Amino acid sequence: MGGIQANSSYPADFLLENLKIQTHVIETAWRSGVRRLLFLGSSCIYPKFAEQPIREEALLTGPLEPTNEWYAIAKIAGLKLCEALRQQHGFDTINLMPTNLYGPGDNYHPTNSHVLPALIRRFHEAAETNAPSVTCWGTGSPLREFLHVDDLGEACVFALEHWIPAPGELTYLNVDTGVDLSIRELAEAVATATGYQGAIEWDSSKPDGTPKKQLDVSRLATMGWRARIPLAEGLAGTVELFREGLAQHLVRL
Repeated sequence: MGGIQANSSYPADFLLENLKIQTHVIETAWRSGVRRLLFLGSSCIYPKFAEQPIREEALLTGPLEPTNEWYAIAKIAGLKLCEALRQQHGFDTINLMPTNLYGPGDNYHPTNSHVLPALIRRFHEAAETNAPSVTCWGTGSPLREFLHVDDLGEACVFALEHWIPAPGELTYLNVDTGVDLSIRELAEAVATATGYQGAIEWDSSKPDGTPKKQLDVSRLATMGWRARIPLAEGLAGTVELFREGLAQHLVRL
């Protein structure tokens, strides 16, 4: 998985690798008698121009965002495989569709990572070198939500322990914070968290992606689960961990 550039550069890899990973895991779990399986999808499975906030019923109601359709198609296939095994063989599978994730263990590759880790690395390096400006992709106008991985982990355990879909009920739920912000606001927040004080510029020749992607999390909230880590808190901790990781890497060198 990765951001816009990685999706655009490696469409075959994203589709093929995810299909192989999830198909082997799901089939092996079923054939091995696993009692319950939770499959993780992604908010990118929904149509590019789905009504906001996006309800689970929006799946397959319109075209996907072209910059991540290969990954999205793989995830949709995994979700549908789980549904098919439940329908034909009674295999107890449930599915969660998280929004953009961040936190410990993220990928900070300069070109292939998602937007938040990419911004953390870019602004950290700019702060270290006192760069006069940082250039970000697009216009900064798209709206996104960001979920800390610890919140997702708790949501997974909650769903496994408390959610039993009734016959005929959807077997996938959105997982999100319910609060979005613009990429421009995100860049400003990352600049603050990393201590960068230079200018932020925008390269509008680069793609923005989906204009808005806010998930409706009312179903999971009704069951009693909500995200607990505010972005400012999670971002500060993530920047600290990123810098600790860099320091440890330098010590090893």
